[in-house]
Amino acid sequence: MSDPLIALVLLGGLILLLSAGLWVAIALGTVAFIALSLFSNAPAGLVMATTLWGHSHSWALTALPLFILMGEILLRSRLSQDMFDGLAPWLSRAPGRLLHVNVFGCAIFAAVSGSSAATAATIGRMSVPELTKRGYPESLILGTLAGSATLGLLIPPSIILIVYGVATEQSIARLFIAGVGPGVMLIALFAGYVAVRAWMNPSLIPNEARHFNLRERLNASRNLIPVALLILGVIGSIYAGLASPTDAAALGVVLATILAWASGAFSWKLLFEALMSATRTSCMIAFILLGAAYLSVAMGFTGLPRNLASWIGAMDLSVTALLLALTLFFIVLGCFLDGISVVVLTTSIIMPMIQAVGIDPLWFGIYLVVVVEMSQITPPVGFNLFVIQGMTGINIMRVAKAAFPFFLLLLLGVALISIFPGIVTYLPSLMGN
Repeated sequence: MSDPLIALVLLGGLILLLSAGLWVAIALGTVAFIALSLFSNAPAGLVMATTLWGHSHSWALTALPLFILMGEILLRSRLSQDMFDGLAPWLSRAPGRLLHVNVFGCAIFAAVSGSSAATAATIGRMSVPELTKRGYPESLILGTLAGSATLGLLIPPSIILIVYGVATEQSIARLFIAGVGPGVMLIALFAGYVAVRAWMNPSLIPNEARHFNLRERLNASRNLIPVALLILGVIGSIYAGLASPTDAAALGVVLATILAWASGAFSWKLLFEALMSATRTSCMIAFILLGAAYLSVAMGFTGLPRNLASWIGAMDLSVTALLLALTLFFIVLGCFLDGISVVVLTTSIIMPMIQAVGIDPLWFGIYLVVVVEMSQITPPVGFNLFVIQGMTGINIMRVAKAAFPFFLLLLLGVALISIFPGIVTYLPSLMGN
């Protein structure tokens, strides 16, 4: 059986298991077990045991439940309400109004966590209940959250850019700087889409109860001070070199708790509820991560990612055709694997192809991350979709449908950085070599 056919069989099996209602983690593990048993000589049971054990105590992932807990605390305090009260006067006349909170909130938090899942979970815990209560359409609430949360992979500090830099011996500092321009571009595309939808169909966006003059807006902005202090505390500790993202996440929990108590609307009961809800969400995500890790290892043993990449390389394509083929390849591969696994399993084969046709490895790193972002909102294994489903209980296909316009915007982003590579390379060029 050829490698493309094997990939289709495994993808079809995964879709079938998910359609049958099997838990995502179990479905991923089942496909991994089948792949190892049928298409490799590795002992499937032993690989499962070692993979689950090896990935169950990763210190780097400690930041994820901490950021989720921070979001749960903010949700149960008056801080999330204060954030919307502070932003509402400024956005009351903007096309799309408070939907922009999802876009800009995710952009800011992405610069804190470096994780799209943590961004979706934390911003979603604050924004989804509030926007729903105010009457915004479900499709735009979920779509802006799922799409904008993908910025966690691109905006520095990005974990996946660090992985790419190590794997390809590129400067991580230059990669971080290179991610700024495309990050701003995507924020503009997402906000522009919301504005266009609002202009085309004003009835989608509920009217705010009142309009505000400048003095009232400035007075309302005082509500943003606690949230601003929290963001500055977390982001500032990272960029000042005082804390790692995990340490900053712990600091965020402490600051969120202090600010919640100071607001006068928090209690021990609410703290316990926040802890229990964060535990449930974190366990759900961790269980999926373990299943994804097992599938990633299984793919490595079968050799499918490397063989498919080599198959593309053997076609002797032009630069444009190669990028089109790689875009399709990475989107399909993202149906099986998380973004870091895609980078780790394919770069060693793809980089010689890239360099042979004269593509800048720095530019290609950003291109790769933007394409991998698309896989975060692509079923059946779009991780942001699972996070939002776990938070809201909404069917994953409804979430995927809401996120589809943002998939197209990310595809447009890939086209723009391909046509205008300076979007990626201009800022790094100012740094010199």
